[in-house]
Amino acid sequence: MENMNRRKFLGYLGTGAAALAAASAGLGTLAPTAEAANSADHLFGFDKVKKTKKPHGFFKPIDIDWSNDLKLPEGFTHDVIAVYGDVINPAGDTFGMGADLNVFFPMNGSSDRGLLWTNCEYISDDKLLIDSAMPASMQGSSLLTKQLYHQGGAIIEVYKDANGSWKMDTTSTYARRHNGLTPFKLTGPAAASSAVGGATTVEGTWANCSGGMTLWNTVLSCEENFEKQAGLANRNSTHYGWVIEVDPFDVTDAGVDKNFTPRKHTSLGRFNHENTAMGLTKDGRIAVYMGDDKRGACVYKFISNGKYEPSKGKANSALLEDGKLYAANLGSGKWVELTIAAVRAAVDKSDFKVPTAIRAYSDATVDDLRAMFQTQADVLVNTHVAAIILGASPTDRPEDVEISPFDNSIFVAHTNNSHHGNIHGHITRFIEKDNDLGSVDFTYEIFAAGGRQSGFSAPDNLSFDSNGNLWTVTDYSPNQNSNIMKDFGNNSMFVIPTFGPNAGEAFRFASGPSGSELTGPWFTPDEKTLFLSVQHPSGTWPHRSGDSIPRPGVVAIKGFKF
Repeated sequence: MENMNRRKFLGYLGTGAAALAAASAGLGTLAPTAEAANSADHLFGFDKVKKTKKPHGFFKPIDIDWSNDLKLPEGFTHDVIAVYGDVINPAGDTFGMGADLNVFFPMNGSSDRGLLWTNCEYISDDKLLIDSAMPASMQGSSLLTKQLYHQGGAIIEVYKDANGSWKMDTTSTYARRHNGLTPFKLTGPAAASSAVGGATTVEGTWANCSGGMTLWNTVLSCEENFEKQAGLANRNSTHYGWVIEVDPFDVTDAGVDKNFTPRKHTSLGRFNHENTAMGLTKDGRIAVYMGDDKRGACVYKFISNGKYEPSKGKANSALLEDGKLYAANLGSGKWVELTIAAVRAAVDKSDFKVPTAIRAYSDATVDDLRAMFQTQADVLVNTHVAAIILGASPTDRPEDVEISPFDNSIFVAHTNNSHHGNIHGHITRFIEKDNDLGSVDFTYEIFAAGGRQSGFSAPDNLSFDSNGNLWTVTDYSPNQNSNIMKDFGNNSMFVIPTFGPNAGEAFRFASGPSGSELTGPWFTPDEKTLFLSVQHPSGTWPHRSGDSIPRPGVVAIKGFKF
């Protein structure tokens, strides 16, 4: 396998244009032999492996660490860009809590200035700042309002200054918050249905974990563990657990109105969404892969009925409103379509019994399940239950899912499942028939397994670089006194080659502050900067003067050399 041509890979990351070729044809289209020499050598990859046999040629892997600092290899540094409570715009809006997914949107094609979307996944009431982290107009609000405000997502404008340091532009007219108080339009078959109480618009988004970027340069953010906040807010829980879509550049109050209403796509199903990964089938339709972060959950794929047309720009969002939703059956190697007809046929059988994987989360009876499913909207609102009824495979917390831009194989981070002894998790690789994302047939393999032999445990978010390396962060509870976890140190970030003699081997690139997990790795198009979130740190990280509580936030990692 050859390195991907840099210019086209950057298009895959940022513009959507090269993604059409990437997802439709794989590496052959993206990296013709004549262009291979143009690929960058600042990251280790196929050329480095061939020449040096050292897949960690661009950095010296670091050891495990238990300190309360972000540790990086020699030659790498980081800038703290924004943390919980920081003011992000002239209106006084502030950066939310629980930083997770990062997606960088270049401005005017620049890798040195752009908009950064960061998920604000969770709140911790004991660390909620009372008024100092709220805009002046909202100070004195109720605890519930504070809880809703500090979740969701933050859009900030970031730039690299003359000294090479990354900073936040707090004068930005684009910077703003989408949170538990923001109205969202429901799209797709469940909108206006009785399954969501007839709603066409819902209030707020929260529990935003990971997500992804569309081919038309909007962000998809995923509502994961939404249930508790829905109960606290006395909201209809069917209005949450969806994939939301936002256009970071559509700011109506700044005179940049492209009429792109923030929306929730019901066609993508409702469950504990971790992330999305978007590509194209060979015949030009949209394919979206998704994970469901809970024990005994399934892996999903949505395929649009219509075809992607680059010239339509953000109007392609309508493709996410009409299509087919599938769940993976690992025993048969089939993507099972989730339809009301199939569910009804299953539950109406005289010998139907409630599957074990449903009983783990519900005390529903056979009669309850028969009553639950009347329309396709019910399938979309109760997606996990429908998938299990139809024979989809319960797996070990399928979190991040990513499509390899090199060969269209699908990498799934199965974080762990302590209920049956899979403490350290593994990364699964799906291979679609004919490398076509539109196929309903697949095979799979365990690409890398967590444990002492690999040095990592509980893989979570995934990301690719242009030399075919898979970057993963981990999510476990560090405990140096535990016989099981003492060998892993703080949660870390690893680089894993996907081809060559060291394929599947993990090399530690970063170690998070004590108590934290590292989340949301995302490169700038030139791959000179890696954005990374530090979630639920302890102590007073990032150790700024005057801070009395830890503040989750996002950093920019520098030091990648050409």
